[in-house]
Amino acid sequence: MNTAIIYKLLSMVLLALAVAFGLCAGAGLLLGESIHDDSIQAFISTVGISISVAALFHMLGRKGEAKLFRREALCAIGLAWILATLIGALPYALTETHGSFSDAIFESASGLTTTGATAYSNFYEFPKSLLLWRSLSQWVGGLGVVVFFVAILSSLGAGAKILFSNESSGTSSDFDHGRIQSGAFQLMLFYVGISLVCTIAYKVGGMDWFQAINHSMTTISTGGFSTEPMSMEQFQSPVLEWLSIVFMALSGTTFVYMIRLIRGQTHILKQNHEVYWFYAIVIGSTLLLMVFLIDLTGQLPDHNMLRVAAFQAVSIITTTGYSTTNFDTWLPPAKMTLLLIMFVGGCSGSTSGGVKVVRIVIALRAAMRSITHAYRPNITIPMRMGGQTLSERAIHSVVLFVILMTALQLLAMLFVSANEPHLSFMGVFSSVQATLFNIGPGFMEVGPAENFQFLRSSTKIFLSLLMILGRLELYAVLVLFMPSAWKRFS
Repeated sequence: MNTAIIYKLLSMVLLALAVAFGLCAGAGLLLGESIHDDSIQAFISTVGISISVAALFHMLGRKGEAKLFRREALCAIGLAWILATLIGALPYALTETHGSFSDAIFESASGLTTTGATAYSNFYEFPKSLLLWRSLSQWVGGLGVVVFFVAILSSLGAGAKILFSNESSGTSSDFDHGRIQSGAFQLMLFYVGISLVCTIAYKVGGMDWFQAINHSMTTISTGGFSTEPMSMEQFQSPVLEWLSIVFMALSGTTFVYMIRLIRGQTHILKQNHEVYWFYAIVIGSTLLLMVFLIDLTGQLPDHNMLRVAAFQAVSIITTTGYSTTNFDTWLPPAKMTLLLIMFVGGCSGSTSGGVKVVRIVIALRAAMRSITHAYRPNITIPMRMGGQTLSERAIHSVVLFVILMTALQLLAMLFVSANEPHLSFMGVFSSVQATLFNIGPGFMEVGPAENFQFLRSSTKIFLSLLMILGRLELYAVLVLFMPSAWKRFS
């Protein structure tokens, strides 16, 4: 086990976070906060702690080899996200003295994993430096804490592919480049570029610069944190809502797919079926929600109803979690529709959470194939996706992942219901669903008009772990708790 490279990567993650904390403190000072304010002092203290721990890790890893293999990559990613969550909680804990440290950990995990659930009922009263950290944490977490280093560090060599594939929901084969750093760097440039375009669009649409920057970061990362108490509903602006719909949908689309289209590689239009499935589900769920809204209101469909239905469908399937209405008051079939698309999520290689559309499609086709084999056992039915024939190993991995996510959700519900006996069944179900699949709002006690602050500290810590598990798609965290994975094999 090459622990030295793990220490080095952790030290770099901490240094990057120190820079982010410094930026938030500087922005706070520019926006009117004083050097003596609790918020600025909290960020200064957090910068100092981050640099000190980074220096310690650098010392521990300075003499080791730079080789990075799969075990080391998985360990580095899992530990980096847990460590980033703990360090990211410090500004909340040191500023909001009325909250508990579990609230701070929950908020930090929710930010970095782009979940968007909150443990603070008064978040909109935060100092601007802390509001900026909430949004910036989602923006960094959207692309991935480690992916940034894959883009800029050539010293990682072949290990960069392992890091990229295990932290993002894409794979290194998505790129047409011999070096993964080149592809990851283009991905980072695209991410920055679309964030800038979204910021300008929000500003033109009616937000001030601070609101536009914060909402752009949480839209493109499909995180959903807002600076306003009523999320996007606060603005009462159809223009801003349609802009948000467009950018949320783009952020739920495979980034490499859009990069190739921008570069003129139109042949990709015939290959990526996942994107077509994604937009088909968006359109279908929007139409379904409109039908249920017609039944609820007794009114004929109009532009406003279309906008409300489209906004919530896109917000939920991309796991952004913005809201323009309290959808907890909708009819049961509308809630079931939202629960289903929460599970599905967006495209692979995007910033959205969920199981991902491509896995759902493969799992359903595998189920249909097994039904065919029940009465025609001797025929061979190859499965193709995106112009390529899928191996039996790939199909098995997808089905196993879906089963693991479902089993984990059920076990997590058992823990939450035992720990929070006052919660309704829908409250338990949606609190686990909203955190494991990085959605944000749930239903009933954790609905879009509520928050998670009332939960016990142990429940909030557990849900924070679920957020990280969902963001890293299980394996990079689960492997940390499997001693057999760290044995030396001959």
